[in-house]
Amino acid sequence: MPEKNWARLRRARKTRAKIAELKAVRLTVHRSNYHIYAQVLDASGGKVLAAASTVEPEVRKAVKYGGNVKAAAEVGRRIAEQAKKLGIETVAFDRSGYKFHGRVKALAEAARAAGLKF
Repeated sequence: MPEKNWARLRRARKTRAKIAELKAVRLTVHRSNYHIYAQVLDASGGKVLAAASTVEPEVRKAVKYGGNVKAAAEVGRRIAEQAKKLGIETVAFDRSGYKFHGRVKALAEAARAAGLKF
């Protein structure tokens, strides 16, 4: 792994330790150059409750390219809808060491707009 990724994972570890301490349901984000992925994990961190990404066929129809802010906003909206169906209102946002900027910010704001609290 490159050193840049080690630094990101170090930052992520601190966030995840705090979320585990709070025993909160967690909304995690992972991004690559071409796609963005979001998952809602239970408080133990062992079970995926809901997931959405730009790889899904429904999202692919809605957006042409998965590596931009528009696609991230669509994933944020979809993950919030899935969480609300399961009765999850409040989550802890785990940005996986990424800056709260660009696609990560767009996903978070879309999830908030769709009714998820964090």
